[in-house]
Amino acid sequence: MIRINDDITLEDWELSESFMRSSGPGGQNVNKVSTAVELRFEAARSPHLPADVKARLKRLAGRRWTKDGAIIITAEKHRTQPRNREEAEAKLVALIQQALIRPKRRIKTRPTLASKRRRLEGKKQRSKVKALRGKVGDE
Repeated sequence: MIRINDDITLEDWELSESFMRSSGPGGQNVNKVSTAVELRFEAARSPHLPADVKARLKRLAGRRWTKDGAIIITAEKHRTQPRNREEAEAKLVALIQQALIRPKRRIKTRPTLASKRRRLEGKKQRSKVKALRGKVGDE
């Protein structure tokens, strides 16, 4: 059971983990021991997450979100299974906590009269510069 905040906890049935060999350097240890962890969280089926949090979580997870609504998080930084498991759980908790934050609604604003005038003055200046680039006529 993983605790996200005071209201949300994830049950054991929502999580599954599998271990595999890590990639990269590590000597003989990397070839023999399966220390990398792949944590799978059934986010779409989770009864503990509200619908709006699930939508934000799907957007934040990106490629880690599968077609059947699960989030797959891998961790292979450390040389031991327990530390990689802790790191994967910490990544999942951080992702869910980020999804819990409701974004502020954007308030539409209108440009001020002065900013409109500055924009038009800039356009006039630019058109004068471009007009002076033309061919010189016989005078």
